[in-house]
Amino acid sequence: MKNKLRMLTAKLAMRIQMRKRRKSSYEIDMVNGPLFGKIVRFAIPLMLSGILQLFFNAADIVVVGRFAGPTALAAVGSTGSLINLIINVFMGLSVGANVLVARYYGARDVKNLSETVHTSILASLISGVALIFIGGLLAKPMLVLMGSPADVIDQAALYVRIYFAGMPAMMLYNFGAAILRSVGDTKRPLYFLAVSGVLNVVLNLILVIVFRMGVAGVAIATVASQVLSAVLVLICLVKSDAPYRVDLKKLHIYKDKLIEMVRIGLPAGMQGTVFSISNVLIQSSINSFGSLVMAGSTAAANIEGFVYTGMNAFYQTALSFTGQNMGAKKYERVGKIMRICVLCVASVGGVLGTVCMILARPLLSIYTTDPQVIEYGVNRMLLVCLPYLICGVMDTLVGSMRGMGYSILPMIVSLTGACALRVIWILTIFAAHHTLTVLFLSYPVSWTVTALAHFVCFTVAYKKLRKQEAALADS
Repeated sequence: MKNKLRMLTAKLAMRIQMRKRRKSSYEIDMVNGPLFGKIVRFAIPLMLSGILQLFFNAADIVVVGRFAGPTALAAVGSTGSLINLIINVFMGLSVGANVLVARYYGARDVKNLSETVHTSILASLISGVALIFIGGLLAKPMLVLMGSPADVIDQAALYVRIYFAGMPAMMLYNFGAAILRSVGDTKRPLYFLAVSGVLNVVLNLILVIVFRMGVAGVAIATVASQVLSAVLVLICLVKSDAPYRVDLKKLHIYKDKLIEMVRIGLPAGMQGTVFSISNVLIQSSINSFGSLVMAGSTAAANIEGFVYTGMNAFYQTALSFTGQNMGAKKYERVGKIMRICVLCVASVGGVLGTVCMILARPLLSIYTTDPQVIEYGVNRMLLVCLPYLICGVMDTLVGSMRGMGYSILPMIVSLTGACALRVIWILTIFAAHHTLTVLFLSYPVSWTVTALAHFVCFTVAYKKLRKQEAALADS
């Protein structure tokens, strides 16, 4: 009895401490008070982080395109879908970590919160080391399967191998940033990205322009910036006075936490991987049109990435806010979170997509001066960038579902509605009408079908949750 009393007293003291901390910290109280302002406050640094990261990635593309030529530009650009294909399963675990940390933080469960954090950090490092070998071994064979042209493949393989050398740092940063996001801190990851991004740009200019290292120089600069961002996020977690503080001596894989992370995160990672398979198939189809089309698609996709990143902030927002409110058992707020996030993501996607389309030619001319490459890029943006808000709505609904603890269901819906449909489209409609227009139409068609299916699933799951809540209240 005394031991139980001590435990309850300690838990109550910790809750009081956490409430006091929140007033003077970077965190946001997600489980009390109005939602709209807090959602916007949470999402804006996420948007800026993503857009800042893309600016630095765009610097890679611009420097390569301007100073190493169209072949190097195509080599770097054609590796994106392959890299995502390989790393997505491991990155999915960070989604599991985000949901678990948010849930335990919302429930004020300090012990399970600490165990989840230490499991996440160690799992990120192990995953990163494994990816060094996986990426190195699969780089060239996968590029061959993708049909990369002979004038591109060697440089693309070199880029992938160097890029994967920085995987432990990349995984550590992403898991660490996921921990901070799950407690409402989106500002410090933004600061870390800003510092590491400046390093990336400076090294790009030095290694590519001064030392003429081309693709290798861009890859080395990227790895160096990833290492810096990982060090910064780790220092932040180690020096924190919060319950999610990292003690390097306590790094340990807690089996139950890892299993739960895998249960939530693995389907998300598998979904991303299968999405990447469909994107690899699309990239292979783009490759069949030659290096000029590849370069135009690469530049357009990079611009589209800014729109996607702005929208993806609301996926992360829905994930964290829903997770914390589930932990706090404030189920009535879950539906409100979804509606606000969907409204925000549709607005952001609509505005950014339209602006990028209006400025398509001036934006593409930043990447290349070749008029044919620019024209190919404009054609892609008309069919992909303009309706991109549908993709944002789709992802935000997935974030809400995962925050509620559902991971298998959104995976199945996404794989069926987006990936399978996209593959079928390419193997049938595109095979019969071998044009870029038909190829790029596979994106908005698959987004629309999948978003509608996710909305139905969320509605059913939320009604079930409210019924359970009512049953518990009656009992």
